Amino acid sequence: MRWQGQTLEDTDAAALPGLENRSGIVRSVTTPEFAGMTFHEVLAKSALNHVPGESRMPFSWTINPYRGCSHACVYCFARGTHQYLDLDGGGDFDAQIVVKTNVAEVLQRELRRGSWAHETVALGTNTDPYQRAEGRYRLMPEIIRTLAASGTPMSILTKGTLIRRDVPLLVEAAKSVPVDISMSIAMYDDALQRAIEPGTPSTQARLDTVRALADEGFRVGVFLMPVLPHLTDSVHAIDNALQRIRASGADHVIYGALHLRAGVKPWFMQWLEREHPELMSSYRGLYPGAAADAPKAYRQWLAKRIKPLIRAHGLDARHSDDAYPSRKLTKPAVLTPAAPPEQPTLF
Repeated sequence: MRWQGQTLEDTDAAALPGLENRSGIVRSVTTPEFAGMTFHEVLAKSALNHVPGESRMPFSWTINPYRGCSHACVYCFARGTHQYLDLDGGGDFDAQIVVKTNVAEVLQRELRRGSWAHETVALGTNTDPYQRAEGRYRLMPEIIRTLAASGTPMSILTKGTLIRRDVPLLVEAAKSVPVDISMSIAMYDDALQRAIEPGTPSTQARLDTVRALADEGFRVGVFLMPVLPHLTDSVHAIDNALQRIRASGADHVIYGALHLRAGVKPWFMQWLEREHPELMSSYRGLYPGAAADAPKAYRQWLAKRIKPLIRAHGLDARHSDDAYPSRKLTKPAVLTPAAPPEQPTLF
């Protein structure tokens, strides 16, 4: 969804780059309760995004009610997508939030098409559907109702404790379609969490949310990723994290080393140089040039360290690269409050 894909003709010379032709932009909003943030309310032409066939993702369809994210995670892989809107992947990504105000209405139309095959739709794969803006715009309840009413399975990945607001809706939806829920919780040192994920709820608040969802019968997965070399990959750090995850009632853990795409690497390295300059040399060696993945040797070392610890805590261990069954799977198995799962969960 590019700004220029809209059609209104009023031109604003003082607008942000890319928003001069206010095509489909209803308004840009700032409010005291969200100091420093601007919400750009737009009318989206589509709600369902088709995942390219070559992607290794296990799902074919996603919904992103928002673009940009107030969680402000320095390592967020989606930062580069803001450049598509002529905004930067740093401060703009954190504070210039695009809100697709009509997303549920458009989704209803798309799901009524005769060609819709009721494949799983994933939310939270790009930016978080339960970021702070959701408290203002309340887009998720109608998305959940619409997907469930159409018989479409859904998966939700979030760092936002606001999902607890929608637990009754999710329980109701799970009576008719598979509903898979995962919580992303990577940092278990409070100071590090505040430094690298300054807009997120606390680690304990997210763990409490896992417990609330598990108590309703959901087999909640925890994304213990990214694992940060030299910062969160020690035996002590991993063991402490897993102990707290297990106590929260989580069912399984998906882990993976830090991934630095081109759109996020400059912002992460700026943070690292400011907060941990002693690690710059090591990170340049681990992620040289355009390299996005940690070296294979490091990933193998991490697997040997983390998998036994995950299993020792009675959790199912999955790596981000092989956590998913075939993408051809159209009925992902998840625990619903109504019945036990028939297949492994996807996340």
